[in-house]
Amino acid sequence: MLEARSCGAGRRSASLAAAVCAAVLLAACGADHGGETPSVPSAMGRPTDPAGAAAAADAQAADLELIARGEILSFSCRPCHGLAPGEESPMGPHLYGVFGRPAGQLPGFDYSSAMRESGIVWTEEVLDAWLARPDSFLPGTTMSFAGFRSAEDRRALIAYLRMRTAPSEHAP
Repeated sequence: MLEARSCGAGRRSASLAAAVCAAVLLAACGADHGGETPSVPSAMGRPTDPAGAAAAADAQAADLELIARGEILSFSCRPCHGLAPGEESPMGPHLYGVFGRPAGQLPGFDYSSAMRESGIVWTEEVLDAWLARPDSFLPGTTMSFAGFRSAEDRRALIAYLRMRTAPSEHAP
């Protein structure tokens, strides 16, 4: 009988010790999330935040919508500008690799003196101001385009151009 009691006491002590160790480990690992959603292991074994994953999916869908809208808006550029290598136009310079490029410096196109001497480097911010009203942004330009009044349209077009005209390692 004594043997049974000490074995039972031993099991209780071991269970109590295991519970204390588990509590200490959970506390050390940050089991108290302070009201935040706990992380859930992903298929790759890394924790993911379910709310963060949903927000990322929403953001990706919004980006795709923005780029799709930009593609539609780009059709107003295409009569005068090519977007990819080899898509030349007699009206205006191609836009491939436009971001970071100095304005009026692409070989093979006859720019206005205003454009050649502007000192502009095409960034998203500069392109946004240009697309709003080219003739006001750079008086003396020969580009005959009224511009896009909508800031959201300009943002969509710029997002599309950023994606579509970026040089790739596979381009000639």
